[in-house]
Amino acid sequence: MKIVCAYSGGLDTSCMIPWLSEHYDAEIVTYTGDLGQGVETEAIRHKALSTGASLAFVDDLRDRFVNEFCFPALRAGALYEGLYPLHTALGRPLLAQRLCEVAEEVGADAIAHGCTGKGNDQVRFEVAAQCLAPHLKVLAPLRTWELRTREQEIDYAIARGIELPITKEKPYSIDENIWGCAIECGEMENLWTEPPPDVWRMTKDPAEAPKGSVEITLSFAKGLPVAIDGESLPPVLLLERLNKLAGDYGVGRIDMVENRVVGLKSREVYEGPAAVVLHQAHRELERIVLDRPTSHYKAKISHDFATLVYDGLWFGPLREAMQAFIEQTQEQVTGDVRVRISAGLSRVTGRRSPYSMYDDGLATYSDGDTFDHTAAEGFLKLYGLNYATWGRVKRRMGQH
Repeated sequence: MKIVCAYSGGLDTSCMIPWLSEHYDAEIVTYTGDLGQGVETEAIRHKALSTGASLAFVDDLRDRFVNEFCFPALRAGALYEGLYPLHTALGRPLLAQRLCEVAEEVGADAIAHGCTGKGNDQVRFEVAAQCLAPHLKVLAPLRTWELRTREQEIDYAIARGIELPITKEKPYSIDENIWGCAIECGEMENLWTEPPPDVWRMTKDPAEAPKGSVEITLSFAKGLPVAIDGESLPPVLLLERLNKLAGDYGVGRIDMVENRVVGLKSREVYEGPAAVVLHQAHRELERIVLDRPTSHYKAKISHDFATLVYDGLWFGPLREAMQAFIEQTQEQVTGDVRVRISAGLSRVTGRRSPYSMYDDGLATYSDGDTFDHTAAEGFLKLYGLNYATWGRVKRRMGQH
């Protein structure tokens, strides 16, 4: 049997290589996708091979990840439960896609992932695999193996001479990419406990941020970020620069209790400096270029799109249909947004667009007001007609 294993080099997937080999008498091939988490190609390949893999594939997926997943989610305004920029959820469908492609290339019988039975990622990997390669068997060792705690996994790895990036004193589960970072486990499972200072990777403590603030201008073209302070940047470089700038000021920390796909609540600690600032700026630009009905309807689609991505349904027909609507709304989302960044905070200080629907003459209360105030009386009579009729009926029936 040949199994292609999704491999990050972390605790779970490091244990999976020998475990799968021992329990399935299988040849293990690993696949690692670099989504901007700082993969050292040769180091991760060497570690996989030294842990028992026969082949180790490593891809640089940063451009694809940003252009095909992160930026479409940004244009959608997709924030799960209003906060989470979906960095892990957006990365899984791309990794699952490549996992299936590699499995077919090497003639594997199955793929394997390191997701737990109570997590969301099992859904994202397995539904994607069902869409893309339904003939492949999917193995999930963490749902069945005897290693029930992270401490047991650490002991298992140490007994087999596997180097680990964590210890029993710092048993954090970390998933990082260019769009953000997710941190779980340890003392953070207590909802009353503040995340320890050593869990943060992309952001500095706001209390230690530089004094004062910095102001930047973000430019968008059809809903896509294209420049910082007038300097055109390719997508990956733009995110790297904005992550560094906002992260140095402690911007982008998220501590939330969210509703998982499998029905339980989970305390999640996230970082997303660039994602948080870009969502804020993009949303503000939409406010001035979208008409009221489209803006309100898109808010509903944003919620549904975020839930769909979170629920692992990226490769389904509904996402494609929703994205087609979203892309149409972005045709005029072009312009600049000025953002001031200070300790732990980013706020919009200016916005402009050639497609802006903001009319100075209609909005002003000063000289130059072009609004026809006399039209309001007739408008209100018609606008409230239904309620006036309802009020008369209530009075006639003695219900007032």
